Amino acid sequence: MVHNTFHDLEESNILQSYMSDAIKEISKACQAFEVKESAPPTAVMALRTLQAEITKIYIIRLCSWMRAMTEEISKEETLIPVSILERNKSPYTISFLPLAFRSVIASAMDQISQMIQSLRSDAGRSEDMFALLQEIQESVRLAFLNCFLDFAGHLEQIGSELAQNKSSKESLHLQNGYSHESEEKSSSNLQGSAVDSHQQLLLVLSNIGFCKDELSYELFNKYKTIWLQSREKDEEGSDIQDLVMSFSGLEEKVLAQYTFAKANLIRSAAMNYLLNSGVQWGAAPAVKGVRDAAVELLHTLVAVHSEVFAGAKPLLDKTLGILVEGLIDTFLSLFHENKSKDLRSLDANGFCQLMLELEYFETILNPYLTPDARESLKSLQGVLLEKATENVTEAVENPGHQRRSTRGSEDALADDRLQGMTVSPDDLIVLAEQCSSELLQSELERTRINTACFIESIPLDSVPESAKAAYAYRGSMDSPRSYMDSPGRNYRGTQAMGSPGFSRHRRR
Repeated sequence: MVHNTFHDLEESNILQSYMSDAIKEISKACQAFEVKESAPPTAVMALRTLQAEITKIYIIRLCSWMRAMTEEISKEETLIPVSILERNKSPYTISFLPLAFRSVIASAMDQISQMIQSLRSDAGRSEDMFALLQEIQESVRLAFLNCFLDFAGHLEQIGSELAQNKSSKESLHLQNGYSHESEEKSSSNLQGSAVDSHQQLLLVLSNIGFCKDELSYELFNKYKTIWLQSREKDEEGSDIQDLVMSFSGLEEKVLAQYTFAKANLIRSAAMNYLLNSGVQWGAAPAVKGVRDAAVELLHTLVAVHSEVFAGAKPLLDKTLGILVEGLIDTFLSLFHENKSKDLRSLDANGFCQLMLELEYFETILNPYLTPDARESLKSLQGVLLEKATENVTEAVENPGHQRRSTRGSEDALADDRLQGMTVSPDDLIVLAEQCSSELLQSELERTRINTACFIESIPLDSVPESAKAAYAYRGSMDSPRSYMDSPGRNYRGTQAMGSPGFSRHRRR
């Protein structure tokens, strides 16, 4: 009857004290029965078996409740960041959902731990009891791990819904031509919630990182003793590794969704910088310094830096690395898309202007430049050099068709220096290096407030010397490293070695 009663109880009752109290009472009855000399051994064993069976039922119900509650709390996600004290000073800005998940796991596993401890004391009485204990321990281990996997799945679903909603809104915006700003505001009517879908997606990403780096280790190390004695040491390590890998894979997926959303903004900023800034690249003015359009472009990355630094700081370098690489690839893409339109012509001034600004970007964003980004940058510098060489040479060979400068004495002087000479890529590189050597340092200093976040959030040894000097780092001005050692000079060295990407740039 007791056995059947425990089978019939609903999961909603399992946290009530009378269920655990009933198991304790049966345990006391077993102990009292055992001390009686007249008690038949078979009756004592039957009572112990009953205790083990109802304990097993209770533990399985607790495991089932854990998984059910994990799904329930995930439906109630509000995407409201908790305070730094609530997250125990974690670098991840999380919502309450991971904390609610922790509470669910702890509520069930604390009771399971007590039940397992009681069963261990009886496991040595018979092989059947020991086998039953091992069966229960394995069930608890699997339920614990599956709860984490379930939770990861719910986080993935939340992230996918946010990304899909954002994509749908952008499509509707493009089709109907209206602003969905009011819709984004309505999504943040709940006080304290993340402001827009990008920040909401970042909050989900931060929740995933928190589970991967902190919560999974915390709870696994706390409760692994429940099943540890029944498993080998290497199997224990594989369990936590599997958990972390699951969250790592999910982190990659949601990070891709977040960076894709940001990449759309960066592409728009890159188009404004390269195509919509009012510069005619075939008749560009003399280089005076870094244009406002270049600083505005960096402001897009500054905004992302601020958002990720505040929301998911451990992912800052990775996120910016992806976006910076995407920015350079976008430059290349825009150049190829517009080489017969807005970028069909590139004169010496235009070439020097772009080279100065590319080196400006490279110096500031150097810590976030991946190897692939550096290769893309070399390719971009190469195609610009090729384009400028073709256009300037045509202007020198056909002066009658050249659009004579009306832009002032400095522009005319730059044009005159190219008259009557055979223009090679090296000649253009020398001009670009002269502009950069004269202007880059002062431009870094002039705009240091605009880009200070990139320097302040990275180790000092990752900062290029030119940037250290611009940001007034002690001792950087005394560095023996010369300006010509800058990473931005790689495109010249690559060409000199006859790289396939640059060998075709010289005139035949």
